Amino acid sequence: MDFDYTEEQTLFSDSLRRLLEDKYSDSQRRDVLAQDDTYHSEALWQDYAELGLLALPFDEGMGGFGGTAIDVMVTELEFGRHLSLEPYLASVILAGGALRLAGNADQQSRLIEPMVAGEMKLACAFGEPQSRYDAFDVETRAEKSGNGFKLSGRKAVALGADCADKLIVSARIAGDVADKDGLCLFIVDTKAPGVSVNGYRLSDGRGAAEVTLDGAEVGADDLVGEEGNAWPVIDHVVDLGTAALCAEAVGAMERANDLTLEFLKTREQFGRPIGKFQVLQHRMVDMMIEKEQSESLALLACMDADKTDAVMRQRAVSAAKVQIGNAARLISEASIQMHGGIGVTEEYMLGAYVKRLSMVQATFGDVDHHVQRFGALTAAA
Repeated sequence: MDFDYTEEQTLFSDSLRRLLEDKYSDSQRRDVLAQDDTYHSEALWQDYAELGLLALPFDEGMGGFGGTAIDVMVTELEFGRHLSLEPYLASVILAGGALRLAGNADQQSRLIEPMVAGEMKLACAFGEPQSRYDAFDVETRAEKSGNGFKLSGRKAVALGADCADKLIVSARIAGDVADKDGLCLFIVDTKAPGVSVNGYRLSDGRGAAEVTLDGAEVGADDLVGEEGNAWPVIDHVVDLGTAALCAEAVGAMERANDLTLEFLKTREQFGRPIGKFQVLQHRMVDMMIEKEQSESLALLACMDADKTDAVMRQRAVSAAKVQIGNAARLISEASIQMHGGIGVTEEYMLGAYVKRLSMVQATFGDVDHHVQRFGALTAAA
């Protein structure tokens, strides 16, 4: 099997890298972090639209380019290397994925087309304060009202919801809190009456929000997919997001390794570079091995993330998340220890990569969660 990028993918990766190197230097990223009104660069978001990044995973009929899973991985690798703060994962992969999988032609036309043009941002609101990593644990209720529905409940840590124009919200129309049946997905306008969005910055600098729904009204045409049967879509969307997140983590780990290797070559102690000491060479090799293993499993997860075979998809995604969670911790700890105090200063970028990798470990399920899921899938096979 040929794992090399195609010529088009190489050119695309080079174009994105040049864009990020030109407009997302360390100092420029710090300027974005210093903003109070928004948690990302709106100018760079428009650059993403012009480059075609926002259209990448969608079919031409939706206004997209029909990109493959590897195209998405190439994109996320670069985002990881440069610590992009823009809500690409939230808007394109998660919310866009939900509409791509379950939305009808009208919903795709009125949401995906303006989103790929950079005119609208989307986000998913699946998690709740009590749900931890179980997206089926939903207390938010949907009640039929006239020709539509009324939604009431609270959503927690909705990635990208701080700047979203529309949300894809999970709500329960039937069943108990932790039932996988009885769930629906709805399109919710963030400016609609009864909708409150409290945005904030996460520890890695990205934006998220708590969303409160107090009798928010949505129309029948805002129901995404089948009424009461949204769980397979939610589960698939979270897997899409996890696979993309794994690819991004590989990019961040690669850059953390590069910074550490450069430091070992230049920092001197006892009259020679500390990279000459064998114990540090061994640790550096361990970090490189973990990154390579993570990249292989991230590639498998991205390739399987769009498959209709749910068990194959879930196994690949959970295997990748376990490896990347363990690797991210090892690389983060080792890189800081080999840097010493400078590794945790605000002025040095290594700390930013460590923060991002820490958030990756806790997003869409930690190592323990995915070990349990992988084990359950294997036992049931």
